Amino acid sequence: MLNDFKTLQVTGEGPVLSVQLNRPENGNSVDGLMLTELLRVLRALEDDNAVRVMVLSGAGDHFCQGGDRAEFPALLEKDPSGSELRALADRAQRVCSALSQLKVVTIARLHGDVLGAGLGLAVFCDLRVGADTCRFRMPEVGLGVPPAWGGVLPRLAEEAGQAWVRRLLLTSEAFDARRAEQLSILHEVVTADDLDAAVTRWAKPIARRDPTTVRVTKSMLNARAGATQLAVGSYFDDELLTAAAMTRQASRGK
Repeated sequence: MLNDFKTLQVTGEGPVLSVQLNRPENGNSVDGLMLTELLRVLRALEDDNAVRVMVLSGAGDHFCQGGDRAEFPALLEKDPSGSELRALADRAQRVCSALSQLKVVTIARLHGDVLGAGLGLAVFCDLRVGADTCRFRMPEVGLGVPPAWGGVLPRLAEEAGQAWVRRLLLTSEAFDARRAEQLSILHEVVTADDLDAAVTRWAKPIARRDPTTVRVTKSMLNARAGATQLAVGSYFDDELLTAAAMTRQASRGK
């Protein structure tokens, strides 16, 4: 797979592909270009029979500090109709959908801040291991936008439980790695020095599994989550997010 990306670092070692968010100067914040490049990688993996495991990580001090906060108002200033912002939100949902439906097993390698869109990307991975210094937060409500990015709400509720997600979203409170493990947001907590070893410990046996069996198993696991996503209307999250951002921008301009 070619590595001519501006926001990602993509490397392969046998059946394991490593995809690293590579905007460390911005806390690996997710912007439109990163979403486009992630889609490119995920689509290429659908036609790559050699890769069995994809590891998603972040460069620098943090996995991901959320969405690029400067992009929403910039897009609305450029296009007050909201069509470009709507396209960005749709792209985020397509990335998260492709990540969850990928035929290979995905492992999120987490460290530092895992916030907002970063937590969204993480929970759409099959397995998640985090350093004991991780800090998690869903700050959207505190920032004046609904938690609609990428259709994350039903996935997060499916993984962590409705009651806890309600608290975390409405209060926008931060929580640590141990709490994330209790909520099943993390499957395992290790020291920062042991992160790579933990990923390898999972990836090696998975890479030896029959790919058809893995693909069917993932499809079975995704079937229930897909029904939940449809039931809560998350397929319309791009419209909700755009409408909320436009309303907030308009109120600021008064």
